[in-house]
Amino acid sequence: MPFPKGKCQLNYARERMWEPGYLKAKCAELGLENEFRLYRIRLWKSYLFSFCLIHIFVTALHCSLLLTTIERPSIIYFDVGLTVGCAVVLLLVLSINFWDSFIAKHTWYMFCSSMFASLLLVFSDLTHSIYHHYAHNWQLGSFYDTYIVYMVYMFLPIHFMSGAVLLALLVSAVYIIYFVQFLAHGFTEFITELFTEGGMSVDLVHYLCLNLVGIFYRVMNDTVVRSSFLDRHQYIKEELWLRNARLEEKQLLDSILPPQISEPLQKEIQNRIILSKRGSGIRSLSALERAMAIQIHPDVSILYADVVNYTHLTTTLTVEKLVKVLHDLYGRFDLAALRFKVQRIKFLGDCYYCVAGLTDPDPDHATNCVALGLSMINEIMEVRDVQGLDINMRIGVHSGNIFAGVIGEAKLQFDIWGKDVTIANVLESTGVAGFVHISASTLNNLNEQRYVIEDGPEKARDHPLLSRYRIRTYIIREDLQKDEEESDENLAELHALSLFDLGARQRQSDNTNEILKEVFYAELREEFRKMPVSPFNPKTLYGLYRQKEGVKMPLYRQLNICLKYNDSDLERAYLKQTDYMYKYSMLLALVVGYGLVYIQVLDTKLICPSCMILPSIVTTVQTILTFIAWYKKMCWAKFGNTPHNYSWISCIIFRVHEKIIGSRIIRVFIYLFLVISAFSVMCLIVMTCNREEFEMAFIEERLFHYEQETKICFQPWVTSNMFSLMICLTFTFTHISLALKTTVAILETIGYLVLIFFQFEFVFHHSVTTNPSFPAEYAHALLICITLLTMTVKERQQEFTNKVNYHWRVELRKKEADANLTNHSIIIILNNILPSHIVDVYIKTLAKHELYYENYQMVSVMFAMLMNFEMDLRTLRILNEIIAEFDMLLLFYKEYYSVEKIKIVGCTYMAACGLDLNFAGSTSATVKNNELNPTENRGRMRQGLVFTEDEREREEVVFVMTSYALDMMRTLAKCNKAYQSIPADRNITDGSIAIGISSGEVMAGIVGASQPHYDIWGNPVNMASRMESTGLPGNIQVTEESAKILEEFGIVCQYRGLTFVKGRGEIPTYLVGIDDNLNFITTQPRRAPSHVERSTVISLQGTYSHLNVVDDLSEINSESASRHTFQDI
Repeated sequence: MPFPKGKCQLNYARERMWEPGYLKAKCAELGLENEFRLYRIRLWKSYLFSFCLIHIFVTALHCSLLLTTIERPSIIYFDVGLTVGCAVVLLLVLSINFWDSFIAKHTWYMFCSSMFASLLLVFSDLTHSIYHHYAHNWQLGSFYDTYIVYMVYMFLPIHFMSGAVLLALLVSAVYIIYFVQFLAHGFTEFITELFTEGGMSVDLVHYLCLNLVGIFYRVMNDTVVRSSFLDRHQYIKEELWLRNARLEEKQLLDSILPPQISEPLQKEIQNRIILSKRGSGIRSLSALERAMAIQIHPDVSILYADVVNYTHLTTTLTVEKLVKVLHDLYGRFDLAALRFKVQRIKFLGDCYYCVAGLTDPDPDHATNCVALGLSMINEIMEVRDVQGLDINMRIGVHSGNIFAGVIGEAKLQFDIWGKDVTIANVLESTGVAGFVHISASTLNNLNEQRYVIEDGPEKARDHPLLSRYRIRTYIIREDLQKDEEESDENLAELHALSLFDLGARQRQSDNTNEILKEVFYAELREEFRKMPVSPFNPKTLYGLYRQKEGVKMPLYRQLNICLKYNDSDLERAYLKQTDYMYKYSMLLALVVGYGLVYIQVLDTKLICPSCMILPSIVTTVQTILTFIAWYKKMCWAKFGNTPHNYSWISCIIFRVHEKIIGSRIIRVFIYLFLVISAFSVMCLIVMTCNREEFEMAFIEERLFHYEQETKICFQPWVTSNMFSLMICLTFTFTHISLALKTTVAILETIGYLVLIFFQFEFVFHHSVTTNPSFPAEYAHALLICITLLTMTVKERQQEFTNKVNYHWRVELRKKEADANLTNHSIIIILNNILPSHIVDVYIKTLAKHELYYENYQMVSVMFAMLMNFEMDLRTLRILNEIIAEFDMLLLFYKEYYSVEKIKIVGCTYMAACGLDLNFAGSTSATVKNNELNPTENRGRMRQGLVFTEDEREREEVVFVMTSYALDMMRTLAKCNKAYQSIPADRNITDGSIAIGISSGEVMAGIVGASQPHYDIWGNPVNMASRMESTGLPGNIQVTEESAKILEEFGIVCQYRGLTFVKGRGEIPTYLVGIDDNLNFITTQPRRAPSHVERSTVISLQGTYSHLNVVDDLSEINSESASRHTFQDI
């Protein structure tokens, strides 16, 4: 053990948690005192039941010995009758404590019955002694004094310490008065001979130690029970939290992924976490490597809904207003979808699409979709009237077959594909605002008499896709069978979801917390009610207990007859745990050791130096060990939590103490040393007696009728009483195996019985007895055996309580581990659903259903569409592989350049650069109040783009986004080359891609509190989408603003001409210059990116087609190093 060379600090936190005062204060702080009182009543009833069995056995054994060992039984009929009569009365009085309803109303009876029982036994014990003293001139000793004190402290239902101490002291005082009056022949003689050799001071020491042993057991029992209560409280708290966390995780996943996909995903994440903790070489979980999870769903209905005039909203409403409108609108849609059993798939800016009959087959899928569409129109009309907005809803519904599942490796999102999905999308785009546009296949699944139906619009009939598949369309204007009463009820439900009334939402959250709190305390009370109080269960006696499937095995079924766990690993862990109660055991052992030495000094025939060597050594070692055990406590009591530098000597003592309490072997060695030493001292006391000399002196006293002035031998009853204390000492050490303690106690008892019946039979036989003509050696043996029985039963109960406490702590650690695992998996899932920089924000803020948005001054948005894909299973397999390659490429850009994947829509890959909270111009009010301070924020920033206050430098996101787009084209080219070598995949795709990029001010946020969906809105999003849809395959089309920024970085952008863009008219567009080798066509750069070195695989040397451009960039970087922050990659 390395010893500290310098000064150290005191860490008393763990020991403090086992202090009786701390545990009591903690129980009071958590409001557990009432529950603790009720449980302690149950516990003491269990103790009382054990005592009743013990007392019946002791009474029967005592009376049997009296009747079988005495030649004249008639002389002890009075004793037997009094003993049996008092036992019957005692049991009757104490049995009322098992009447729960009575005790619940009259708890005072527990203490009163305990006092009555104790004094009744004292009366029984002393009455026959006094009776025989006056009737037959018999001088008798007490029999039940030790037994009664044990009974008061360990078994009687006195649930407060002061009551037990006062009653035990009263019993001790009564016996001392009896000794003074009848054995010491008066108080004067008692005082005169108190501290003389053989004086009654040894009896006082005996009662002092006896009470200390009782107090020790009370303190230990109270400490363990309170600790169990706190552990159980935390256990239920963790279990409830874990249950709610799992429910939250399931709800979160089910809102985005159906259970058939989300459940394997959950298990996969948690298994990967467990394997990674075991060091199995599992790679990073930032991208979840998964096989394609695509399922075919026949006979479903698809609904596409689009907000009409949404582009106008983005230019007229403020950021916060737009977020609230969308949040409220989509929240209403989510609730309506839940009501009509329709699975929402995704938001696409102003587009909302969902499927009926997806999770579970539903014959009414078409009816539900149409009902949802009409409900959505009503909702948006209400929002339009309340908010004064010029908006409407265009809805398309089609029935058919779809592919549904998850593709890619990052930002997993559930999506649908197929011809019928495309048809539903076309029905929406060719529909009429304010009505539901359906296909003939949907109409075939409807009751036509229920609706007002018209033929579809002309532009639908002229649409090439609908014409190719001969799709006839219809307009549903009204539902004639709409239940008005149900509508009003549902409308009230939808109003409850309105996110404009934040105060109402906050009150709802408070009510939810109150409900959870009530559930928690109800479960806590039920668990406390079921807490076991005894290792004995009556059902096991008759084999009535049968383990039911799914029911957790009770703890008493997990322990064997020796109260060892059936699980050997759990038993070893229990014995190896740190013993924070060690100091109390050492203090009691020291007091008992001092008592033994005191008795040796006053109760032996001769004091000689050789006789004092062993007791001196033992006492010195005990004193040193006790000082070490209590030194830490004394230092803490003096200095408390105040920082204090302790000397190197104190540090050594601290380390020695920690080593002792943490090592099972050392504690067992100390335990055996103390027990064997105490037994050796007892043997030394006994061996000072010369048996032959004692026998001769005794015979001479009887023959010549004189009494010797000095004691030749030890006092047998004092020795027996102290030996009973030594048996108690054997059981006092905690975290020592019960089997070891019981074995040691039995060996000690056998050894002492050998002394009584064989070695010093004459001495014990001629000592004071407890009943007339009752052999004194039997009385001594009975006292020792009763002590052994009492302590064994009590220790088994204490061990059971300790095992219960430890088992709960193990279960608590498992719950905490499960909770951490669940929390970790939630974080991973959120990171694969939401951008990583807002996961913390979502957990802390959005979990309370509060609004969240971000406003960015400069973000570059990219839409990349894979061309000529026919949506079948073979194509989806190729699409999944290509998207997975894009996701792997994204990992680098995400880590170093703040590039986030937003979503995948069909064959379109959407990403954005610059969505970092550190770059946000403004955020929602909730986040502003809780955001990190600037210093902490900078410390938490990822290793990547770092700008100064110059907003012009943020334009670099356009360069990064375009670089990523080019790398996507390179990746696709490699994939296409690989597919060309596979005959089966050669004709699936031609490997072309159209990419559109735009940049500018963007709003990002989470829409839908119960079903979180992160999206971005703003003019750059709309323009990037138009750049992609109007672009050319194999090219990157950008807006004029983005082209100017790219040209500053030395990238040639070729003017394409004026391109018609919906909502904007004809605008100039540009194509990024790319040569045949998929490198940028460059010119002399006027600006340089802040990161020249990018990676060993993807480098700027590969991005630019001319090496001299790289040299020019290096020169620019060296000149502008003072303005840029470089990060080593």
